[in-house]
Amino acid sequence: MADLIKHILSKPIQLSDQVIKFSDEAINNKQECSELKSKTEKLAALLRQAARVSNELYERPTTRIIDDTQQVLEKALALVLKCRHNGFVKRVFNLIPAAAFRKMSLQLENSIGDVSWLLRVSAPNNSTDEYLGLPPIAANEPILCLIWEQIAILYTGSLEDRSDAAASLVSLARDNHRYGKLIIEEGGVIPLLKLGKEGKPEGQENAAIAIGLLGRDPESVEHMILAGVCSVFVKMLKESVMKVQAVVAWAVSELVAHYPKCQDLFAQHNIVRLLVGHLAFETVEEHSKYAITSNKPTSIHAVVLASNNGVQHNHHTGSNKLTNDEFKSRVPRPSGSNKQQPFKMHNVVASTMNMQDVVVKPSNDKAENVVIKKQNIHHNSSLSLSANSLHKGRELEEPETKAYMKSMAARALWYLAKDNPAICRSITESRALLCFAVLLEKGAEEVRYHSAMAVMEITNVAEQDADLRRSAFKPNSPACKALIEQLLQIIEKAESRLLLPCVRAIGNLARTFRATESRMIQPLVQLLEEQEAEVSKEAVIALTRFACTDNYLHVDHSKAIISAGGAKHLIQLVYFGEQKIQSPALILLCYIALHVADSEDLGKAEVLTFLEWASKQSQLIHSEMVEKLLHDAKSRLELYQSRGSRGFH
Repeated sequence: MADLIKHILSKPIQLSDQVIKFSDEAINNKQECSELKSKTEKLAALLRQAARVSNELYERPTTRIIDDTQQVLEKALALVLKCRHNGFVKRVFNLIPAAAFRKMSLQLENSIGDVSWLLRVSAPNNSTDEYLGLPPIAANEPILCLIWEQIAILYTGSLEDRSDAAASLVSLARDNHRYGKLIIEEGGVIPLLKLGKEGKPEGQENAAIAIGLLGRDPESVEHMILAGVCSVFVKMLKESVMKVQAVVAWAVSELVAHYPKCQDLFAQHNIVRLLVGHLAFETVEEHSKYAITSNKPTSIHAVVLASNNGVQHNHHTGSNKLTNDEFKSRVPRPSGSNKQQPFKMHNVVASTMNMQDVVVKPSNDKAENVVIKKQNIHHNSSLSLSANSLHKGRELEEPETKAYMKSMAARALWYLAKDNPAICRSITESRALLCFAVLLEKGAEEVRYHSAMAVMEITNVAEQDADLRRSAFKPNSPACKALIEQLLQIIEKAESRLLLPCVRAIGNLARTFRATESRMIQPLVQLLEEQEAEVSKEAVIALTRFACTDNYLHVDHSKAIISAGGAKHLIQLVYFGEQKIQSPALILLCYIALHVADSEDLGKAEVLTFLEWASKQSQLIHSEMVEKLLHDAKSRLELYQSRGSRGFH
């Protein structure tokens, strides 16, 4: 960059020398030319000073200011050349008004002010103190020069000054989207990332906030990705203080929210696993084992219990070996076996446990296999993270900071998981589901909300991905049971902010439940009576996933919905509900009538008569699918039901 700046400075320096030379040779307007010469000499000195410190100059304002200065010097040269002509005729045809000299003098003064400002902000140790404040070039766009000044400080200032400059850029980016674009265009991303790596905690925090605020559109995020934001965020998530790490997690969520294509790039840099590690800190204790203690738990404590006495560790000094039989005894049995024994949840926590992993290798001394614990690797592997390095000193953090960390980690996982099967699989293979279950019960308000949103996005992907659904949400999985329990408790309590994501999550998992597991139907049916149309609509959509033909157990679930009184509620929603809920409620009622047409409850509710009425309401039949479903449901009911005497009008 220094060579480039020297190159662009060479031309205005040559022009200034020519202006000085030809000013001395002026025949006409000697006094005016002498004034121009004086100011040009001052400008030339500043330009040569800039050339000497070119390696310290901030490129963006340098190119703009030097370009403007060159244009001014070209005009000054043309003016003084006119004053060299002799003879009466030439003087007449080259008559120069006094206003032209005044205007040129002012332009030279402005150039002096611009270059002085450039030296002051870019090379403070070599600059003059003659000019303070913003340069004349700022007259048209003062914010641009303010941004230049702060970015220049990011390049050349002390750590404290750089932190203050980052805070100033945060204020600008927060106030106006256009200012954020200017910060990116003027080269602010690179020094912000450098501050994130090298700064003190306050500076790192300001830098992370600035990066998060700048990522408001795909182009801006892509620019930051190319600048290396992923690797910087990894370093900060590993080594910075918890408050900074929480802000980094927030920034990740902001970048991914505005540019979902960067999800995989963050995942490739191991950020998903780092976030899960922060989520698990003091949520799932290290070296814990978890077991289901009853078939119908009532709280997370009844679902997930530490059973340190359940597995005996080898405490012999210098020996890390276990027999193959002992190793097998620690591995959980397949679903359905040993039902009377507690189910050890190694398969949930093993993949990302921040502890020594275990691998099986053949022994040199014996034919049998032995278990050898892997050595902890600090900073040498992107796939393993030492609990000691990640959580060192974290126990002493303030509870508010710990809660904020978990909230932002959950928020980042929420956006990373959205519509991304690979990341969802990585999350569910870790301890994250168990963490979400614990946090939904015991977390702070924001932690619970972000956890619920993350679970909703993961289950949304699982609904479309059969492999993920089968691997992550096994009916006998302790983590899955614990999570379902918390989702149902929230739905039963109808907690307003958490309600919608939890209802959607249960609906997304509709195909994972057994025929005997019908206890999630009742609370969903109860929500059909909600005054808020959005809640009732989501409950209808969730129940539809249970009752639709694609669900293998649609008959059992349809019967459960009828038993819970769902038919009457659905009729009321179609007849009296808001327009946005009428059609979904009609679709669900048709599925139920189609699958359980012989139900006496449907006959008592006069569903056939109602469907006859609905078939005549054009506003309810918005597609061929609804029309066909309604026709099939009516035809099916006509085989078992008779039309009631009471009609719908």
